[in-house]
This record gives sequence, C-alpha cells and structure tokens, in this order.
Amino acid sequence: MRKTIIAGNWKMNKTVAETKATLSELKELTNGVEGVEIVIGAPFTALESAVKTVEGSNVAIAAQNMHPKDSGAYTGEISPVMLKEIGVKYVILGHSERREYFHESNAFINEKVKAALAHDLIPILCIGEKLEERESGKTSEVNEKQIREGLAGLTPEEAVKVVVAYEPVWAIGTGKTATPEMAEETHKEIRDVLIAMFGAEAASEMTIQYGGSMNAKNAAELLAMENIDGGLVGGASLDAPTFIQVIKAGAR
Repeated sequence: MRKTIIAGNWKMNKTVAETKATLSELKELTNGVEGVEIVIGAPFTALESAVKTVEGSNVAIAAQNMHPKDSGAYTGEISPVMLKEIGVKYVILGHSERREYFHESNAFINEKVKAALAHDLIPILCIGEKLEERESGKTSEVNEKQIREGLAGLTPEEAVKVVVAYEPVWAIGTGKTATPEMAEETHKEIRDVLIAMFGAEAASEMTIQYGGSMNAKNAAELLAMENIDGGLVGGASLDAPTFIQVIKAGAR
C-alpha cells in the first residue's frame, strides 16, 4: 500500500520564531492523526529549529533544495551532509521555481536525487508543465522527459524511495487547480512512465503527490483519486489550522 504524504512547502516565508510558533501549533493539531505522513519544508535558516520543535511528533522536516556535492567551493549552497546532520528527513528537488528562476536542468536535478538517496534523505522530485505546454498538448511529453531524466540511472529499489510531486506550473499560486479528473489522468500517465522505467511492482509503491494549489476546499476530492497519493501544498500550509484540514483529508 502506498504511503500518503502531505507536505507543506513554505518557500521563502517564516523567520525562525515564526517557524517555531507555527510548528508548535501544528504539532498539537496533528496529535492523533494517523495514516498520513506529514512533512514541512521550512527555509534553510529555520531547519534546525524546525527539527527540534517537531521532535516526538508525527511531523517530519524537509529542506527546499540541496546541492549534490558533499562539500566544496559552492558559495551559498547547502550539502546533503549538512542536512542529514541536523535531522532533516526529506528534500524537495526540481521545484518549478528552481527550474525557472535558477535554470536547473533535469541532469542537475538527477544529480541531486542520487545524492539525496546516497545520504538516506527522501527526495521529493517535482515535475510539471507550464500553461503553454498544456494548451499545446505537450503535458505528457514534458512530464515524461522530466521523470525519465530526473530519475535516470536509478534501480527499482532506489526509485521506490523517491516521492514524485506533479505540480502543473499554471496552477501554482494562481488559485487555479486541475479538476480531480484532470489531475488523476495526468497522475495515471506518470504512473505508467514509472512502470515502464522500474516495473509495475516498484511503480505501485511510489507516492505521487499533487502540487497545484491544493487547499482545504479541494483536498478531499483530489485525494480520493486512485493515483493521487498526497499533496505538495504551498500557501495553504503556512497556517496550521488551515493545513490541518488538508492533512485530515489525506488521513486513511
């Protein structure tokens, strides 16, 4: 049975003090919630405090990015060794904002995925098409290329440790969202690519999250779909009482 994972990506939001306050509130709200893995992607400056704040709870902490090298002359970058040392469990890789604003290639993202796995970090690999790509009928082509190149060189045993997050770029932060049926269709296509790459058994174990403006109002409908195994949530994860509604929608 696939693991349901609801992850919040806080992006460039929240100071250390705000992180502690929000996570303390979330920790209380998630007490007793079962059947769903809860993840928060806090900013780098707050990661260590975040890990300490959620100790003893069912909330795990993710970094929002990572350099593939263990160390070296990479000014401003953070290595997997550094993340592992402070107790981070997940790392978000290949987010559309990293691809667009920082020109990250599939090959570079693939390096990161392999480095995360080598250090027992769980990669959340983000994929997704832009509006013009969807309107020109290239959704499947774009997603397949990002999956195949982002997960290139992995064994089925490694692949099952990766979480894939489908985030239609046109639905991120816009308030727009795919209908549950649209999202399910694309998730099924993604699962089929994973089957072709790693086999049916491995692909059936891989969590595929939906990451296009999931919120308290649409989460239950989206998560009811067969191939939607969780969410990568942006704005709706910044407020604990709002985020807990999304989390409970994913509880099994």
